[in-house]
Amino acid sequence: MNWRRIVYPLAALAFLAFAWNSYGWPGVAAVLSGGVMWVLLHFNRMVHVMKQATDRPVGHVASAVMLNAKLRPGVNLLHIMALTKALGVRQSPEGEEPEVYRWTDTGGSHVTCEMENGRLLRWKLWRPEDDASGEVPEAGEALAPAAPAEPRGGPAAH
Repeated sequence: MNWRRIVYPLAALAFLAFAWNSYGWPGVAAVLSGGVMWVLLHFNRMVHVMKQATDRPVGHVASAVMLNAKLRPGVNLLHIMALTKALGVRQSPEGEEPEVYRWTDTGGSHVTCEMENGRLLRWKLWRPEDDASGEVPEAGEALAPAAPAEPRGGPAAH
């Protein structure tokens, strides 16, 4: 059972009761105005995220590794869409729990997210194997240092 469906309406009723007991009708009007402002702010955020997602291909993310690093359990799908700026490709059948979505980057890496009750339950990063060595460096593992770059004008002749 989703506890948010019970706690949030009870908290709203408690605020209204407190406002009525403390300030009467002006208090109720203030609490209702605050509630309407909260709904409008969330609606505005949702529209902004959806507008960003319309400009991107479905299931595409700039970097699957960076998405993997930014995810945390319990965030909602709208938060993930704000991170990726794209809708995910649905992997699970419609109406089945957990819902599974996938975002892929241009290198072939992808992040698969499992959502239960609209919240991120778990996710997995998959990276294609490197052709040369057969191994893929883990997140946080240092790569081979790059050769130092020469100055723009070439080596200095002294």
